[in-house]
Amino acid sequence: MSEDPRTQPLDPTPAQLDRAPLAYENPAFLNSADGRLIRILAEYTEPLARFRRERIQDTVVFFGSARFHGREEADRALELLNNTGSVEPAPQHEQPASIPEIAQGTASELGRRRAVAAVEMARYYEDARRLAQMITTWAQTLSQPNPALPALHRFVITSGGGPGIMEAANRGAREAGGKTIGLNIRLPFEQHPNPWITPELNFEFHYFFMRKLWFAYLAKALVVFPGGFGTIDEMFEVLTLVQTHKLAKNITVVVYGSEYWKKVFNFEWLVDTGAISPGDIDLFRFADTPEEAFAVLKEGLMVHHLEPEAQRRPKPPSPEEMLGPEFARTL
Repeated sequence: MSEDPRTQPLDPTPAQLDRAPLAYENPAFLNSADGRLIRILAEYTEPLARFRRERIQDTVVFFGSARFHGREEADRALELLNNTGSVEPAPQHEQPASIPEIAQGTASELGRRRAVAAVEMARYYEDARRLAQMITTWAQTLSQPNPALPALHRFVITSGGGPGIMEAANRGAREAGGKTIGLNIRLPFEQHPNPWITPELNFEFHYFFMRKLWFAYLAKALVVFPGGFGTIDEMFEVLTLVQTHKLAKNITVVVYGSEYWKKVFNFEWLVDTGAISPGDIDLFRFADTPEEAFAVLKEGLMVHHLEPEAQRRPKPPSPEEMLGPEFARTL
C-alpha cells in the first residue's frame, strides 16, 4: 500500500523552476480560444500603426475575380485556378480549350465557353490596370489640405492582395509611381500576395471581418470588376452599408462591366418585387471603359470629399488628421 503523499516531508531544496513566459510571448495562450480577443485587436492595431507610418489617408478599393490574368498570360496557356487565390491549377477538364482543340473539334463545351471567357476576363484585367494608373496619377497631383502637416497619400489603390483583378489594380498603381495596399486573407490552400503591392502595405488577415473593416472604413470609392462569390459578398456588404447610411460618408461605387453584371443580377426585378427601393439602383453606377469609370470616380471624389474639404474653415488639426488614416464615422 502506497503512502499518502500529503504525509511525506517536503523536499527542503526543490528543483529550480524555469521562468514562466510573458503572456504576450506565450504562443500557447495567444493561439488559444482565450487569446482570440488579443488576436482580433492585433488585426486592428497593427494595420493602423502601419497606415499611420506610411501616411495613408484614404483609399479607392478594387474588387474582382482572382482567377484570371493579363493579356500576355491569356495569350499563353492560361489556367483557371483551383480556388480563389490558389496557386494550384484547376482540373484539366475545367481549363479553357486551346486553339488547336477548338480547331480539331476536340474541345468540350465547357472548355469552349471558358476559352471565350478567358479572353474577356483578360480585357477586364487590362482595364483594371489602366484605371488604377489613371486614379493614382491624378491623386498624386492633389494639393494637401494642410501644408503645415507631412503629406498624406490620398485615394490609395487597395485590393484583396491576390492575383487576377486584384493584381491588376496593384500593378497599375505601382506602375504609376504610387503606393498601393494589399489586404490578403490566410486561406487553407496555398496562396501568395501579388508582387505589385507596396511591401510596407502588404497585409495578411486571419479574420475576414477585420479585413472587411479595413476595406470599408478607409474607402472613399469602390470599383467592382467581374468576379464570383467573394466579389459579390464584398460588393453587397459595402452597398448595404451605403444603403443603410451606416457609414457617415459618401462612397462612390462603380460596377464595371455592365453586360457581365446584368447577366448575373436582374436589378430591375429586385425593384419590381419590392426587394429594394427604386432609389437603391442609384447607389452605384455602371461603367464599361477605364475613361468612363475614372470620370465617375473623379466626380464623386471631388463633389463629396475634395470640395467640402477645401471649403472648411482652417482649424487646428486633430490627432487623426496629423497621423492618419481617416476613419469613417458610423451612425
